[in-house]
Amino acid sequence: MPHVVALYRYPVKGFTPEERDELIVQDDGRIAGDRVLAFRFAGAATPEQQDGLDYWPKSKGLALQSFPSLAALRLRLRDGVVRITRDDEVLVEAGLDAEGRARLVDAVTSFVRTTPEASLLDGRLPLVLVGDGTRARFQDRARGYVTVHGRGSVRALEHALERDADDRRFRSNVVVDDLAAWEELSWSGRIRIGDVEFTTEGPVVRCLAPHADPDTGVRNAPILTTLTRRIGQDQPTLGRLLLPAVGGGVIRVGDELLVM
Repeated sequence: MPHVVALYRYPVKGFTPEERDELIVQDDGRIAGDRVLAFRFAGAATPEQQDGLDYWPKSKGLALQSFPSLAALRLRLRDGVVRITRDDEVLVEAGLDAEGRARLVDAVTSFVRTTPEASLLDGRLPLVLVGDGTRARFQDRARGYVTVHGRGSVRALEHALERDADDRRFRSNVVVDDLAAWEELSWSGRIRIGDVEFTTEGPVVRCLAPHADPDTGVRNAPILTTLTRRIGQDQPTLGRLLLPAVGGGVIRVGDELLVM
């Protein structure tokens, strides 16, 4: 029976995930605590415009698509405190008051300046840490969505790549095992995960983010061209978008998935 084997949320857009035993699916279709903060480029939007956004395109701030080295960092958000480490060394731990945000911006800016992507900061500084740490608002799409993929699809991709791919490359909220390769792309109508019923929405067309190794941040796997040229997809696709059908709830590792 298909079942959940991993759950993730991403407190800061474009940064590494927190692996969770359970996730709260909100009625609005987003995961509680997911993409509640973002590092905005200077001039990307005025504060007034930011406050009205329900989503945030990757081009407005730091994201793995353009800054793959961010994958080398480990990030945790607990009780309004952000902790960022690299190789078990704490780079910064600070709250979300003005002083804490300044410390977080300084630490992240200093880190990015040491990476191969440093030149991409030219004309984009200073960074600004936006978001209240609670409201899930910095997803890539205005509707938000919960994202899911099957490990069978990742295994098929690994075979085509002739190397490990790792679920974390694909930044899904939900990872399911015991699905046939690409089975999730054929879903229509509704599915149920545990006690939460979802409508199946569109596929997840991939950007460059999965090219980055989730431990080192080095781009070392040609995911996009493998999906299109070797597997034969029209667009590089892995995973599905979901919306709660009749309200939110809690999904847990081990929950069974039922195609309805």
